[in-house]
Amino acid sequence: MAMPARQLNHPSSGGGNRPPSPPFFVGLFNPIARRLLRGGLPMGPNALLTVRGRSSGLDRTTPVAVASIGGHRWVIATFGDVNWARNLRAAGRATVTVNRRPEAVDARELSASEAEAFYRDTLMPYVNSIPLGLGRFLLGSLLGAKELLTDPHAAALHHPVFELTPVD
Repeated sequence: MAMPARQLNHPSSGGGNRPPSPPFFVGLFNPIARRLLRGGLPMGPNALLTVRGRSSGLDRTTPVAVASIGGHRWVIATFGDVNWARNLRAAGRATVTVNRRPEAVDARELSASEAEAFYRDTLMPYVNSIPLGLGRFLLGSLLGAKELLTDPHAAALHHPVFELTPVD
């Protein structure tokens, strides 16, 4: 019998600070982004993430931002422990599609201490280096995920991070 996946970074929904709910436009934008990305339209760091559903066993595809920094790639659950993150945790493997090119990847969820270091030492400096404050605006103001840039400890508790590596 298979063991259930271990949840590393996020507390149960029983209280404490919670990650932001997705802004209303995310539900409207995701189907459009999915179609555009499937067609091969480049959309910055966005890619399609296809993961086998943990209950249904069916492949589920969602647009996500892939952070490619210093030769490594990560996906961040900006809105907390959402379905794609739970599916990725359970499967440990996914397909990332960019410009109509699928790539099989292994996914490893960072521990809380690794995630905190990632937010503090990798993501914050990278976002701060984006000209005109555009990165801070997108994450903080538009998506409402300010703690990703201001509180690495809270971000690590509420926003799972997965490192993606190509399947050998």
